[in-house]
Amino acid sequence: MAIKQVTPYLFFSGTAEKAIKHYEKALGAKLEGQGVMRFGDVPPGGNAPPCPDADKNRVMHALLHIGGGQIMISDVPSDKKASTVSNVEIVLDFDDVAETASKFDALAAGGEVTSPLQDTFWGAKFGTITDAYGIRWMFNCTLKK
Repeated sequence: MAIKQVTPYLFFSGTAEKAIKHYEKALGAKLEGQGVMRFGDVPPGGNAPPCPDADKNRVMHALLHIGGGQIMISDVPSDKKASTVSNVEIVLDFDDVAETASKFDALAAGGEVTSPLQDTFWGAKFGTITDAYGIRWMFNCTLKK
C-alpha cells in the first residue's frame, strides 16, 4: 500500500487553541469537520484514565487545512511539557509574492523573523520565522521569469 500523505503534528503546552486561531487568521487555515476535540470530550470508562480538571479544555486533536496541505494540532497534558527543540520546519510554498509577504508578516506577529523575505539564488523569494508559539516556518515563492 502506498503512503497517501505526510502530515505534521504540532504539540503545544496549553496554547494550541490560540495557535489555531492565529493560523486561521494569518494563513487562512480551516478547521476540518467537527473542529476541536478536547480532552474533556473523551467519554469516561474504557482504557482512558479520568481527565484531570486542568486538562478538560485543552485541545486533544484538531486538523487544519492550509492551502493544499494539512497539519494536526494538540496540547500535551498539563503535567507534561511540549518539546521546544526540533530540527523540523514547516514549508509553505506560494505562487504570489504579495500573498507570501502578507502571510509572512501576519504569521510573524508576536514571533521572530529569523530570515527576512529576500530574493534567492534559486529564483525564489524566501524567508523564515519562528511564530509566537515556537513553531518554525519557511516561506518560499518561486519568482516568475
